[in-house]
Amino acid sequence: MNAKVKLFIVDDHYMVIEGIYSLLQQEAGIEWMGHATNAESCLAFLKSRQPDVLFMDISLPDQSGIDLCKQIKDLYPGIFILGLSTFNQQSFIQKMMENGASGYLLKNAGSTELMAAIAAVMRGKTYLTHEAATTMRQQPKKNIPMLTRRELEVLALIAQGMTNNEIAAKLFIAATTVDTHRKSLLVKFSAKNTATLVHTATQLQIV
Repeated sequence: MNAKVKLFIVDDHYMVIEGIYSLLQQEAGIEWMGHATNAESCLAFLKSRQPDVLFMDISLPDQSGIDLCKQIKDLYPGIFILGLSTFNQQSFIQKMMENGASGYLLKNAGSTELMAAIAAVMRGKTYLTHEAATTMRQQPKKNIPMLTRRELEVLALIAQGMTNNEIAAKLFIAATTVDTHRKSLLVKFSAKNTATLVHTATQLQIV
């Protein structure tokens, strides 16, 4: 990479932003443009300046990063987007790639892998972290619903046998909000009750 690659990150966790910045700040070929913590501030930034490469958390507080990816690629097709997630889930990876992402990284990636991903997409290639590539080679799992990060968190705690009140206390949200997520999960998994929900999610290796 001769010219510096302009890099921007969209993530609502400052530890992730600062972690990536600390990994790449010594790289001579990288120009750090900054960060956004939600979709709204990201789109506002892009109106005036566009990076070459954008790291995008797939689960943002105000909008799905998967949907935001498509929105940005429609508006700014020249931006290379790398999905960034803790979830190595086939449906998430596939949706990101279908919506125009040039690659998918897990948040445990080190500086070598981050730089390899940036170099690959700048050459017009696709980059999948090893775990993501392995997941995509597996037989597609059917009927995996798209879940928000909060739904995944609630589902994991339901699978541990926690009540709505216990989950609410754990996640610092209202019990009524937990109940809303629980009902949404039942609908998405076509489950008649919690036991069926947990059984189905376990079979699909989501929990």
